Amino acid sequence: MTSRERVIKALRHEEPDKVPIDLGAMRSTGIMAIAYNRLKDHLGLTSGYTYLYDIEQQLAEIEPYFFERFQIDVVDLNNNFGIQDADWIEWRLPDGSPAFIHRAKYPVYRNNEWLIVDGDRVVARMPKSSLYFDTVYHPLEDAVTTAELDAFKFHRYTDEELRDIERRANFLHRNTDLAIMAGFGGNILEFGQTLRGWENFMIDLISNRGFAADLMDRMTEAHLENLKLYLQAVGDRVQIIQFGDDLGTQAAAQLSPDLYREMIKPYHQKMYKYAKRHSDLFTFLHSCGSIYDLLPDIIDAGIDIINPVQTSAARMDPTKLKSEFGDKITFWGGGIDTQYLLPTATTAEIHRHIKERIDIFKPGGGFVFTQVHNVQADVPPENIVAVYDAIIKNREY
Repeated sequence: MTSRERVIKALRHEEPDKVPIDLGAMRSTGIMAIAYNRLKDHLGLTSGYTYLYDIEQQLAEIEPYFFERFQIDVVDLNNNFGIQDADWIEWRLPDGSPAFIHRAKYPVYRNNEWLIVDGDRVVARMPKSSLYFDTVYHPLEDAVTTAELDAFKFHRYTDEELRDIERRANFLHRNTDLAIMAGFGGNILEFGQTLRGWENFMIDLISNRGFAADLMDRMTEAHLENLKLYLQAVGDRVQIIQFGDDLGTQAAAQLSPDLYREMIKPYHQKMYKYAKRHSDLFTFLHSCGSIYDLLPDIIDAGIDIINPVQTSAARMDPTKLKSEFGDKITFWGGGIDTQYLLPTATTAEIHRHIKERIDIFKPGGGFVFTQVHNVQADVPPENIVAVYDAIIKNREY
């Protein structure tokens, strides 16, 4: 069974030959470049380069070697598969180890910190002591009228961008047997928080609902225009389309189920149902935190796959999730806790933990193994190797 066949079978809630494995198929199942460099050193790898394909989160692009070594079954549509052009420039990570950043995204160093700039505007910053870039610009933070919303220019795909998406889909479809994840995004709650600032948008949803709805109408209009073009560009060459919207916190959902149903779900549903009507793709939602209370509505809105399955958050018990929702949605994640266990556990503890998780999530399909969110910079390389040794050992059906 090929990797692509294996993933499709699992997403259909059938038992494939093995549990599918993901590392880096989207921007929340990957590995920070610092940890990636240490992993390569640990394995004695001296060839290849570390490319930052997500500069804000400092994520490394997964190189072809690891697809074989860790038996990875899924690839990000944006993965260049080891083929890079001359526009990638060497940079130094916060620990001093090397990585490459694309010229178009290369940050500037000013006043003892790294900055991502758009023209004269600082968009994100990473102080010298930090490991990440934090967004600092919210373009609609001070907006109060619909005229200001109308004046805002939402991104639309250019012809050049669409040709690149089509080229990538063709290349990975023809040259690999991996399942392909197409990262579309289409955020609503998070996009509102980015445009308005977290506090402003959360207040809008309660006390300024007309304004919030006007903003979300415009967001969704732009998302749907882009989604139509995106689906045409990827065609039948990819298998999964990834949406995102972090709806949870460590302790609970950010919104009550009633508020989600009233203010956010209608927009989610428009996008997810559009994707299902106009393609055969499986719909994937990345949503961190405690989202147990929202899962019935997320499923109803048209989502096939949920990630990262943050089992360290409140009410996200793996057994309960599998029992109540295992026949309705695929759990893409939950394979090992990255918050408390992965950075400090022994190899034996990692093997026991993963065996327990596989025994819970594996029956009946509907499970793709990956860790809960990105592997952080402080995770020892021995622990990363132990994770994949453990899943490889226990993945057979």
